[in-house]
Amino acid sequence: MSQNALLRSVKGLGIPGTARKEDKKIKLKVAAPAPAASPADEPADHFAVRNGVRCAGVHLIVDLHGAKRLDDIEHIEATLRQCVAASRATLLHIHLHHFQPSGVSGVAVLAESHISIHTWPEAGYAALDVFMCGSANPDACIPVLREAFSAQHVGVDEILRGKDA
Repeated sequence: MSQNALLRSVKGLGIPGTARKEDKKIKLKVAAPAPAASPADEPADHFAVRNGVRCAGVHLIVDLHGAKRLDDIEHIEATLRQCVAASRATLLHIHLHHFQPSGVSGVAVLAESHISIHTWPEAGYAALDVFMCGSANPDACIPVLREAFSAQHVGVDEILRGKDA
């Protein structure tokens, strides 16, 4: 598809070009400039603070051993949604894929980053990444995961990403 065809396919654009006919001239009222912002009014950089260390985000590497329901895609989606709620994160999208004969891989994409899961039901094992920035609480996912998958053992490693950013 040509560049022009792509541009024309967007409703209301017509033929692309620098000179466009205006049907009506509308005068817009321009608001007065806003007063200078104080440091408290500046937008957050969405960095996290963990044990007094400022970082781009907290990345938990989670291993579930002796886990159940690792081939149940509906249960996995519901569990990811519970993790998002518990961590006070913002869900943007969930995508899961069910492998044959078994196993699920997927990701919950968050405004604060992501939670990914890869399961090996035949081994009772799941590997998850829980990466969040800002005020989201990735640790809140651990009890949700332990209970949802009846894991006999949960291993968690932590990486503070972007400490020098």
